[in-house]
Amino acid sequence: MQSLHAASAVDVAFDEANLIADAGLVPAVALAEQVGLPELVAEHVAIVGAANGAGANPAAKVMSLLGGMLAGADSIDDVDRLRHAGNGVVFAGIRAPSTLGTFLRAFTHGHVQQLNAVLRQTLIRLAGHAPILSGAEGQGGDLVVFVDLDSTHRQVYGYAKQGAAVGRHKGKKTLHPLLVTACTPTTAPIVLAARLRKGKAADVRGAHRLLAEALATVRVIAPTAIIVVRGDSKFYTADIVATAARYGAHVSLTTGSNPSITTAITGIDPQVWTPVHYPNAFIDEDTGELISDAEVAEVAYTAFTARPKNQQVTGRLMVRRVKRLNPKTAPGQGYQQDGLFDVWRHHAVFVTSGFAMLQAESQHRGHAIVEQVIADAAASALAHLPSGVFNANAAWTVLWAIAHNLTRTLGVLTGGRHARATTSTIRAQLINVPARLARGARRLTLHLPQAWPWEGAWTLLHAAVHRPPPAAAA
Repeated sequence: MQSLHAASAVDVAFDEANLIADAGLVPAVALAEQVGLPELVAEHVAIVGAANGAGANPAAKVMSLLGGMLAGADSIDDVDRLRHAGNGVVFAGIRAPSTLGTFLRAFTHGHVQQLNAVLRQTLIRLAGHAPILSGAEGQGGDLVVFVDLDSTHRQVYGYAKQGAAVGRHKGKKTLHPLLVTACTPTTAPIVLAARLRKGKAADVRGAHRLLAEALATVRVIAPTAIIVVRGDSKFYTADIVATAARYGAHVSLTTGSNPSITTAITGIDPQVWTPVHYPNAFIDEDTGELISDAEVAEVAYTAFTARPKNQQVTGRLMVRRVKRLNPKTAPGQGYQQDGLFDVWRHHAVFVTSGFAMLQAESQHRGHAIVEQVIADAAASALAHLPSGVFNANAAWTVLWAIAHNLTRTLGVLTGGRHARATTSTIRAQLINVPARLARGARRLTLHLPQAWPWEGAWTLLHAAVHRPPPAAAA
């Protein structure tokens, strides 16, 4: 690619009043309106008595923030990209960044919870509008839904950030969002719940309460689904398992190592280990090595035996073991003598579902899909937590979750590769598309770039969201 030298000079003029930068916002905002998102905000979010009228007309302000996030905004100032002449032809009620910042700073913890209610209700309505939680069936023909728990740290800067602290990442001040996502074997993950916490908060802090909210949402969307809650060792607690059981869900949780786990692994019959080969090698969490071969076994196990009997849980301990290689005997190191005996590294997972061992082991490895959501967050609105006020950032986090689910639904409605594409791909190919506006006969026509590579996908999305034009009179 190079500059075309047919012209001797290039002139620039910002004078086109009928041009918009993000034509994909037209179907995106239409979808939000079809599921009643503005009405949900008006019903649930009530900021009363805030200075400067910060709580007035929350629906318009939330829709402005979501529009900016859908277009790629990762700070409050970035929402200003919506305030150009062309968007004034297509949209009404776009608010200025200063107004939106004042609105976010007026949030309290209770108002953030009101916004969480909007997140849950919007997701339920989106699920009725598009198959965002559908796919392969499990035992008895029921849908299998995987609910994944994980947390992430978002680095922040400055001394005025409320709640920021140096936690797990040494030398870096962070805030600590907790996420609960859901997916099926054939669908990409959506965000069921998101909660911002202080930088030094423990990973499991508040996790069982957030999980309860998420599972209640899943039960509304898929009442008969088989639900498997997946998480790593920091979420292996009696509260998490009890919360899952209360909603009829199973768990698949990495246990870590403790004397009880070690005793159970030691008692496994050496003859029952089943060799497995992974077609797609994965990275070992402890060593960073690529693993393509391992052995798997399972044994009955009762978890949390130190607790009262009514809090103990019976299930299976599913163990994957991998040979611990001596670096000096690795190929190419000059030492070819084998060890006298094999030394193994063991990875234990506590499972309460009835799936066969190898299937359950494969399902647990699928927990890594939550990292896709975290990467999507880091590439969009959660690249920054823009305010110095903690509750403003907490509200920003929930708004990101709503924007993520809207973007994911756009991909599902489009179909094809976009149904499972990352949100940044959907944004680049379907949302951040320029268009010239033409008006006439009470209709608006968007003229998009000729030979746009994803013209077919955009046309499918438009057809799925917008009503067809009325038939011409005979």
